[in-house]
Amino acid sequence: MYREGFIRHNNDNLVYLTIPSFDDTGLVRHCFTTRLGGVSRGCFRYLNLGFKKDDCHDHVMENYRRVCRQLGINIKDLVLSDQVHGDSIRIVTEEDRGKGIVRPSDIKGVDGLVTNCNKVALVTFYADCVPIFILDPVNGAVAVSHGGWKGTVRQIAAKTVSKMVDAYGTNPECCLAAIGPSIGPCCFEVDRPVAQRFYDAGYDNFIEKRDNKYHINLWAINAHQLVRSGIPTENITIAKECTKCNNHIYFSHRGDNGRTGSLAAIIQLI
Repeated sequence: MYREGFIRHNNDNLVYLTIPSFDDTGLVRHCFTTRLGGVSRGCFRYLNLGFKKDDCHDHVMENYRRVCRQLGINIKDLVLSDQVHGDSIRIVTEEDRGKGIVRPSDIKGVDGLVTNCNKVALVTFYADCVPIFILDPVNGAVAVSHGGWKGTVRQIAAKTVSKMVDAYGTNPECCLAAIGPSIGPCCFEVDRPVAQRFYDAGYDNFIEKRDNKYHINLWAINAHQLVRSGIPTENITIAKECTKCNNHIYFSHRGDNGRTGSLAAIIQLI
């Protein structure tokens, strides 16, 4: 059986989540952010972490400073992704520290990041899509990938595991993984053309048709990919929080009609 639920923290009015099984290892600093506790205004209120949004740059930087202060991470050690709803995964090293936040970045068109370097903090972004966290506690490696519906169809969760196996000799049976807050099957409603992509990929069991619409369970599909890759079900935690249903806590592309901020998944080996 999958584990359920992340732990919610509220420190200095900054609200963020952590994964219990990851916390227990003492090997990482990590979180999934909410929209609560930052300084952004308007549709980006309050903890927007996306520089590509039409938000004040100084506000976004202050939001990062607040998150980093709580996690004990140096802002100069962050490495930001550049997502395109694809399945490209990049190996990150010490030389990438600061890219996308305090110095220019050559990380382009990348939806997943992996590293085995200490004090290199991986950052990916969300506003309904699925955050996929992976920790290899044996070889000392971590990953975080952005599972948009297109990336999910292309098996980004499975490809992230494969990247860690190839790069670091990861044994999936020893890994911990987690699926963070994202749009749930309650709210991820699509028309036939999108649903057909999932049918063609063999995910019939994760689709429910209601009144000529199709509800797709992205949580279950990504977790299924992790299991098929060799990670035991008991090592996988699913937050089971829908970002659209909980739009007062999380940024949601659908809940905010496309005008919203960015949440972030962050993980760093200590």
